[in-house]
Amino acid sequence: MKKQLVVMLKVPHAGRVKTRLGADMGMVGAAWWFRHQVRSLLRRLEDPKWDLILAVSPDIEGLKSRVWPAHLPRISQGQGNLGDRMARVFRDLPAGPVLIIGGDIPGIQKRHITEAFAALGNHQAVFGPAPDGGYWLVGMKRVTALPTTIFRDVRWSSETALADSRASLSGLSIAEISVLQDVDTVSDLELLAE
Repeated sequence: MKKQLVVMLKVPHAGRVKTRLGADMGMVGAAWWFRHQVRSLLRRLEDPKWDLILAVSPDIEGLKSRVWPAHLPRISQGQGNLGDRMARVFRDLPAGPVLIIGGDIPGIQKRHITEAFAALGNHQAVFGPAPDGGYWLVGMKRVTALPTTIFRDVRWSSETALADSRASLSGLSIAEISVLQDVDTVSDLELLAE
């Protein structure tokens, strides 16, 4: 079964992406940063060992947008909170291991993706923790049905997002891999610069 790496993306309109970063540096600057960060990330992560798929929002505009590389397949994220949209990706893709990441992790390299897929060899799920209590990656082997509780009651954008997400997958064996910094604020960018 082919490995699938899904990048969750919003079309980079000022005021609709990276709004916490935009509060610090301006909405246009935050959208510009996101657009260029994602382009760099996609170039780094393309690899014949896995399919690279873009899960886009808003659905119709994201599927048609010329912002992202045209050769990469796209799927719609659909409606709901982040957990609803990630669960939909896990349910709807063809069988096989799936990893989901966001576009705001400047430090991610192919070796991190390889590490996550390797962790799914011995576990049913994997997380890449972030220092703030959230996570930059979630993956599932998907050889059995997904838990009906997947991503239920997760307090998103909080220091409990990882713990809540782990709890929603009770009964599954879960691995954790490298901690990486995502970018939500200017202080996150400053930490990465150090």
